[in-house]
Amino acid sequence: MAVLRKSPIAPDVPFDFCADMTKDFTGADITELCQRAAKAAIRDSIAAEEERRRAAAEAGEDADMEEDVKDPVPLITRVHFEEAFHAARRSVTTHDLHKFEEFRKKFDPVYAKKASGEAQAPGIEWPEHQVAQFEAADDDDDLYD
Repeated sequence: MAVLRKSPIAPDVPFDFCADMTKDFTGADITELCQRAAKAAIRDSIAAEEERRRAAAEAGEDADMEEDVKDPVPLITRVHFEEAFHAARRSVTTHDLHKFEEFRKKFDPVYAKKASGEAQAPGIEWPEHQVAQFEAADDDDDLYD
């Protein structure tokens, strides 16, 4: 979830689980999901700040005078992802995904071999260890002397 690489995520949000939940989602679908979770956290933070200001006003305090006010919602949590998952949707049908898969198999021979389970033969046959070009030369025309 590269879209969240600079976002503070709660440590109990398992990305492997989220990846499993978004099987067959496109990159754009996953981006939307992550943005929804981030927006949910921002909404909660704004609501908590408004509540703090309201409580301060009722107590006759100046809410703006507090210097070290901590962010009430410093992390995107599981709750925010749960909210985002409720609105999540795939934008590409299973039928279309199958068509893309067949297209890739047709035009990407390496992928086609992997998808069919064929063992991939090495594309390059490298020389063995004892190759004459790497043997020490007795000539004085060595570039590094």
